[in-house]
Amino acid sequence: MLTYELEIFDQTSDYSELRLSTGVGAPKTRGVDRAAIGRLIGLVERDYSQHAVVQRVFGAPQLRDLGTKLAEFLDGEQRWLTPVLGRPPGTTLRITATEEFRHLPWELLAADGTHLAVSGHAPLLPVRAIGTHAALTAPVEPANRPLRVLFMATSPEGVEPVLGFEAEEAAILDATRRTGTELVVEESGTLEGLRFLNRDYGAGYFDVLHLSGHATINAEGQPVFLVENEFGGLTYATADQIAQAMSGRWPRLVFVSGCLTGNSPGSGAFPSMSESLVRAGAPAVLGWALPVGDVSATEFAAELYRSLADGQALDRAVVEARQHLYANKRANWHLLRVYADKSPLAPIVTALNTRGRARIQIRAADQEFLDPQTQVSRVASRATFVGRRRAIQRCLRTLKQPHGGDGAADALVLQGMGGLGKSSLASRLLERMPTHQRAVWYGRVDLTKFRELTTKVDFPTMEQQVEATELLENHRVPLAVRLRRLLHVDGPLGQTPCLFVFDDFEDGNLDERDGGHVLAPEMADILPALLHAIRDTGSPSRVIITSRYRFPPPAGTTIRFESLETLTDIEQAKKLTNLPNLRPGSPVDPDIRDRAIEAAAGNPRLLDWLDLIVAAPNLDIDGLITAIEAEADRFRRETILAKNLLDSQAPELQKMLAKVNVVELPVPADTVHALHDHPDATAHIARAVQLGLMEEGTDPETDQPRYYVSNVLRPLIRPLLTDDEYTQACAAAARSLYKLWITDPATSGSVS
Repeated sequence: MLTYELEIFDQTSDYSELRLSTGVGAPKTRGVDRAAIGRLIGLVERDYSQHAVVQRVFGAPQLRDLGTKLAEFLDGEQRWLTPVLGRPPGTTLRITATEEFRHLPWELLAADGTHLAVSGHAPLLPVRAIGTHAALTAPVEPANRPLRVLFMATSPEGVEPVLGFEAEEAAILDATRRTGTELVVEESGTLEGLRFLNRDYGAGYFDVLHLSGHATINAEGQPVFLVENEFGGLTYATADQIAQAMSGRWPRLVFVSGCLTGNSPGSGAFPSMSESLVRAGAPAVLGWALPVGDVSATEFAAELYRSLADGQALDRAVVEARQHLYANKRANWHLLRVYADKSPLAPIVTALNTRGRARIQIRAADQEFLDPQTQVSRVASRATFVGRRRAIQRCLRTLKQPHGGDGAADALVLQGMGGLGKSSLASRLLERMPTHQRAVWYGRVDLTKFRELTTKVDFPTMEQQVEATELLENHRVPLAVRLRRLLHVDGPLGQTPCLFVFDDFEDGNLDERDGGHVLAPEMADILPALLHAIRDTGSPSRVIITSRYRFPPPAGTTIRFESLETLTDIEQAKKLTNLPNLRPGSPVDPDIRDRAIEAAAGNPRLLDWLDLIVAAPNLDIDGLITAIEAEADRFRRETILAKNLLDSQAPELQKMLAKVNVVELPVPADTVHALHDHPDATAHIARAVQLGLMEEGTDPETDQPRYYVSNVLRPLIRPLLTDDEYTQACAAAARSLYKLWITDPATSGSVS
């Protein structure tokens, strides 16, 4: 795109000057009366403030009129701006201005009834130019590889509305599927996590930093981004603090996708967050001038990265993303603002078929979880996975913690009732640790299956793969010794960190004993040897296990159990948007849809099953209801009643489940004891959790255990209580929760 420079600056208290540089001849200069400027600013404050209705209406004539007045202001009587506009392929207008001028919505510029920013043949891109330096001083050449994006979404506990950051990630991946994008996600949502991840990959690795979340202007008039602390709570980050986290390692583009990140507080008296990040060293920053809708922000990001990944120049990519919003009649199309230093807004990567262009080497993690018979993935793909944010954060802290560190463990066990998404969560963890190789086993694993390790991992050299194969096949040496050599710093996998995943561990790797579960004989050889080898060699490799049941850790090893909970209402709402038949607005009868969602009770797998059932074209309403109930009953038999799991438990334990189920949300241990006043209550809780009959989650506010009995169980356990017992359980729960959450919240979760 053609580039022109426009400067607006004050000469005196009542007189300003405009200067246009076209690159040909001397700059054009003219004066502007401050009174005219004041009238223009008054119109902006009326129609373009945060609370103005006009700026939220697509195609509002008031915005077109405002854009026309802005264009006339720049054009003047001399009409010296008109000749440089309207020239294909378009114009990048770099505007250097101070105070209230930088606050004006130049994106609305209009001529002949058309907004120039979304013109089809010659679009105009206003760029708020910051400073006189350029962060990119050498000739800027595109990298001959796919685009690399560092993506960090923030979702502090208690902040609403909860944004659809999973949908944003999925949309970016889908938009760039053809050309490929290496999207590395910082999952903690903390500045510390951003600092470490950016540092670990090194300067120049990432092309884009994408921050997604809420932002606002604080009481002091300073723009702040809402980030998370180490516990998922709310904290505020200024532009200076974000810059400190980046430590000078800026990518080519920063996109702070949050409300008001491109807004200059005080009607332009103070710099926006985007401007401050450019002054801190970022070459170019995108931000939103006013509150922006979740859907518009996601659509813009997807189109932006589609164009960048295609090899388009940065200025052209922004134009095309804005045109996409406008074509879809999104009222937010004009809110995106570009701030930049003198660095060129050039292509970041080459086009797809450029000779010698590198390819992405990492395989999608969901493809590691294939059904042995159908070869179809058994887990949610990266594009369809939702929720589990706090669980993911806790798991990643465990997996990344060095040996001897607080919370470190040799293995992580994802445990819980069938259908809660244990395997999908394992897949998500693999995606979030792209630095580690993956070796995934499904079901029963004996020594023969375990030796397939050498075919699952990419070794640095063929010689190392040969050595690893010979090690695992050498039966004359104990397995523990062989694995220590394999993971030793000088061994075949010494420089290749791995995640060893045992999926559906209960299927063939556990035996029942004394009412519990222990390792089966062959796994009793494999797992301890692998965990001891990881610890003894100080290897960064780790083990992930998905299991319905808990089991005792092998002697001398550390295992951390992460119990999965039923989807929360917010997580379920996100899940439903990915289901064609159960999503809001689907053609399925609303009563049928609601019946199916209620029957699923927040269980992800059952939701997937029922989504298929309700689409049956040959069933009437009664038939669909019968089919829903039959499918839910099949799910119970397959996931809960396997081997008479529920019926084989003590009657007191079964009754405890029925009592806890009267509360349709997770509750602290104190409440479970209040409901189940029994001398063996602690043992009953442990047993129910061990078998996956009762969920044991972690309260994000107190970090204490909380318990929940899924409504999937309700048809099986409700008959265990008389009506009087049910009423008494409700009363006991109400008294306990009132005391814990209202009158004495500090004691919540004190009993374990």
